[in-house]
Amino acid sequence: MSFLNEWLKNFKFKIFNSMNTLLIRPLKPALQAIAVQELNEVPQRVVDDVETLRDWVLKQPHLRGCTEHQFLLAFLRGTKFSLERAKHKYDRFYTLQASIPEVFNERRLATDSLALDIVRSSILLRVPQHEEDTGPCVTIIRAGSYDTGKYKFQDIIRVGSMFGEIMMFEDENATISGYVEIMDMKGITGTHLFALQPELLRKFSTYADEAMPTRQKAIHFINVPPAFEAGFNTLKSFFPAKIKSRISVSSQPDAIFNLVSPDYLPAEYGGTHGVMADISHAMESKLTAYAQYFLDSQHFGCDEKLRDVDSRPQDKCSTFGAVGSFRKLEID
Repeated sequence: MSFLNEWLKNFKFKIFNSMNTLLIRPLKPALQAIAVQELNEVPQRVVDDVETLRDWVLKQPHLRGCTEHQFLLAFLRGTKFSLERAKHKYDRFYTLQASIPEVFNERRLATDSLALDIVRSSILLRVPQHEEDTGPCVTIIRAGSYDTGKYKFQDIIRVGSMFGEIMMFEDENATISGYVEIMDMKGITGTHLFALQPELLRKFSTYADEAMPTRQKAIHFINVPPAFEAGFNTLKSFFPAKIKSRISVSSQPDAIFNLVSPDYLPAEYGGTHGVMADISHAMESKLTAYAQYFLDSQHFGCDEKLRDVDSRPQDKCSTFGAVGSFRKLEID
């Protein structure tokens, strides 16, 4: 009888392991090599590593968040498979969201009319990549193209954050090689600069650095009017020190070609990869496909009242200036 019980136990374990393996997407050989060499990934151990992190998440009374395997794997890759750092980053992911209510609020839905308008307006462009690419993914933000009377800068950031989470689920280039942001300042006016909300920029940059598992490689400002370059040096002061070193500013219209091949760019940027409307249409379809996830995420968050006293963060003040600045999410 004991032999039968042991056999059943092993059989169930094998089935469980097999099912979980299917939930983690296999990497292309070139990206797998980078993950092994640069991120300490051990392919044979990935399922176990993800399950260990998932078990920890489920035991945290103060956290309610996504526990899908591919999502959790992004945190392990983003911390070079340090389990303790992955735990910390996952915790920060939901804790810091509560401190940025301008972005993480009830409008953060794939069905939100404002979000869909922003996507359709080509304000944000996720540059398509070829199958064989192993480099970072690229997003163009057309900061001077939006109507400040219709959208706030926080609305643009909100939609960008949604695509940032989609990257965690399905963009291995982002989770392994990182991402680059190109801020196109063509058409920028004083009204746009005033609308940038520097304090929000500082908070969200800190969130991106401390909590997002995808690694930000660079922020390139292009088409910056010469008269505004001095102002951008002031703007840089709002970024965390680590991010400041990744920022470049150029007034040259062709600076984008030093960053992205014309083969990847739409015709409006002098490229050969369709037009902006094509990219926006694909992005809208992608966002719509994640409608249920963003609906579910309305119930994700951190309830500090339920956090174990010994694990409470000691650096709230250093991160956002004041302990009271955290908006606690009440979890039903």
